[in-house]
Amino acid sequence: MNLFENLTVLSLEQATVLPYLTYRLAHDGIRVIRLEHPVYGDPNRMIGENLLGEERMNTYFLCINAGKEALTLDLAQPEGQEIFRSLIQKLDIDIFATNQLPRNYQKLGIDYESLKALKPDIIWLGVTGFGPDSNEAAYDPILQARSGLMEMTGETEGDPQVLGIPLPDMGTSEHAYGRLMKALFKRQATGEGECIHQSMFESAVSWLTVPITFTASFGQHITRRGNTHEFFCPVSVYRTADGFIYLAVGNDRQWKSLVGLEIFRSLDRPEYEKNAGRIKDVQNMNRLINDITCHHSSEELIRLLHSITLPVSKIQTISEVITDPLVDRRLLFADDPVTGTTITLAPPPYISPFVNASGRRLSFPPRFGEHNQAVYGAALHYDAQALGGLKDKKVI
Repeated sequence: MNLFENLTVLSLEQATVLPYLTYRLAHDGIRVIRLEHPVYGDPNRMIGENLLGEERMNTYFLCINAGKEALTLDLAQPEGQEIFRSLIQKLDIDIFATNQLPRNYQKLGIDYESLKALKPDIIWLGVTGFGPDSNEAAYDPILQARSGLMEMTGETEGDPQVLGIPLPDMGTSEHAYGRLMKALFKRQATGEGECIHQSMFESAVSWLTVPITFTASFGQHITRRGNTHEFFCPVSVYRTADGFIYLAVGNDRQWKSLVGLEIFRSLDRPEYEKNAGRIKDVQNMNRLINDITCHHSSEELIRLLHSITLPVSKIQTISEVITDPLVDRRLLFADDPVTGTTITLAPPPYISPFVNASGRRLSFPPRFGEHNQAVYGAALHYDAQALGGLKDKKVI
């Protein structure tokens, strides 16, 4: 049984933060309809390679938009706003979401109060860079810079670095996902909708648990530390004969197990028995461990360290991650009925009943305005002549 099969999300979305959220909702079997401007559309449609040979379906767009429907609509035009209001009511929209700047809410007729007047129990979500009182533009790297995430990322003596994934985008999506689930629970219990404002900046800063407490409460200077942990030792990257491993010794008992192995026995010294002693000599400790690990293959070291239940991993390439047995069985797929192309998608945080029932296959990312005819024609009862007129005026 799919608990979410009767829910519908209408999302005025572009870029990453909101499309990733609605992609997560699609994994639950929620109907997701994305709205785009009929001329400009989502800029991410034009990023990456055009492997399908058609406009606005480039590879970057395909990654987080499977399982959705797509409409085009110009909300700046009165007719567009009239159609939008019909969508809210006739499609019985449960959740409306947008990552427009707040100054556009009332101008486009998408503000919470206007939608609540149309559907009193609607759940409204506005995702912004810096909150509903700010119209400052924000992309993920800007959030990483301002939130301190870049200050925390990189080598100790090197420049600040952006993370390998857009955490402010995707982290905000996950925070908003949780808030939507709570709002749905509240609506089920009370019948009331909700207005949710989710700031990407606030989301990004919330990850700085240790840095903020240590800085504000204890006066410590917290900054990037490269691959080596600043509180536990040895926890770092170590070179092997054929690559790299990451080893994490989290307590003194694990350390005792490590130096009990023949190849590490030379490190069994009184001054290293406690984590404090190892941290005090961390640079030398890393050098001594590297002098040992570089003579052994990654596979040999991992097998040996797993035998004493120590956390360790080879540093895998993305190709290796895809073929990891724990990942391979959770990958998602989408088949294009037009070109016959099949794309592989990253696994969700968990396999929902809907994803499991679908055989881990989602509908292919929608083409620009692909569902205009089905929704405006069949659901809102616009005939072919009316739809043609709306298209000529670039309302849809």
